[in-house]
Amino acid sequence: MDNLNLISNFAEFKELKNIDKSTMIGVLEDVFRHTLSKIYETDDNFDVIINPEKGDLEIWRSRVVVEDGTVENAQMQIAVSEAKEIDPTYEIGDEVADQVRLESFGRRAVLSLRQNLASRILDLEKANLYERYSGKVGEIVTGEVYQVWKKEVLILDDDENELILPKTEQIPNDFYRKGDTIKAIVKSVEMNNNNPRIILSRTADQFLERLFEQEVPEIYDGLITIKKIVRIPGERAKVAVESYDERIDPVGACVGMKGSRIYTIVKELRNENIDVVNYTANTQLMIQRSLNPAKISSITLDEEKKTASVYLKPDQVSLAIGKGGLNIRLSKMLTGYDIDVYREVEEEDVALTEFADEIESWIIDALRAAGCDTAKSVLELPVEEIAARADLEVEQAQKVVEILKAEFEE
Repeated sequence: MDNLNLISNFAEFKELKNIDKSTMIGVLEDVFRHTLSKIYETDDNFDVIINPEKGDLEIWRSRVVVEDGTVENAQMQIAVSEAKEIDPTYEIGDEVADQVRLESFGRRAVLSLRQNLASRILDLEKANLYERYSGKVGEIVTGEVYQVWKKEVLILDDDENELILPKTEQIPNDFYRKGDTIKAIVKSVEMNNNNPRIILSRTADQFLERLFEQEVPEIYDGLITIKKIVRIPGERAKVAVESYDERIDPVGACVGMKGSRIYTIVKELRNENIDVVNYTANTQLMIQRSLNPAKISSITLDEEKKTASVYLKPDQVSLAIGKGGLNIRLSKMLTGYDIDVYREVEEEDVALTEFADEIESWIIDALRAAGCDTAKSVLELPVEEIAARADLEVEQAQKVVEILKAEFEE
């Protein structure tokens, strides 16, 4: 039986994507020595010589020459007369090296060797893949979509390793077809039934951080630091940045000339709106910057309870809250403070709390949480919007409006 036939050509092993040459030689030698131990009870007197360049291997057995009739172990010793048939110069006490052919192993042993070798190579590839990607956790990888399922997408990297992007780690607007190129961060690497499972993510905050590093050289070089990232994937994100060089404007550097740098990131994130904020340790100023584009009139802090009461002009309230409440929600996440927004009360206006005897307290609380803390701030809105903001029935909102109107009609 031919050596190359047994191991399916060494050239094939040299192409294995996750195994280096020296490791491969070690595995081959180990597998052959295991087979030798089973056939000859020991492999101590065998040399396994592997030549990956030529694609072949040789097995040599060493035996000590003893007197005729004194051979106790035919695997370790050889009679002098038999040795002289190989080479007449051999004497008692010499070592005889003879080549062992694979054909002598027997068909069953060769089949077992094949299976053992294939299994060891597969296990080695799995272990190396796990180790390789464990070192890539938190890094961006690019791959090609191979298959799209309901709950996840199967992606192949450049070496055709399988990567998984679960539905829960996809941006809501993500849509993929087979053959599409995809960029994501390595979130985790797990071992399931001895198979490495590499999980990717496009919703992780760290994915946005890595995108900034790719697009903004000052961040990659350490001149600008990302202090914190908060995001609602596919909708909006806030990034607090700080510069260690006074000559560098961190916000301007991140946005780029005419928005060129931020545009690339926004496009990758399916038009996720990104606010870049200049970080400061001053809590009041940080809250003010986080609520941009709203203009704050005044802020009252309770550092113990981590709460902030923010007062704004009537036309700034909706800007502070943002569409669907996203702006204030992200501001809370970015600053770590529970922020309540209040409209500056005009003299002729009336605070909602004055209507506690006519309007249920939970409705007043809901309206205040939605940025409507005075009668006029509620009356300025359509009934449908009042209902949507405070999670009321339209009839309930209409009743609230009637009560408030009555106050001013009097």
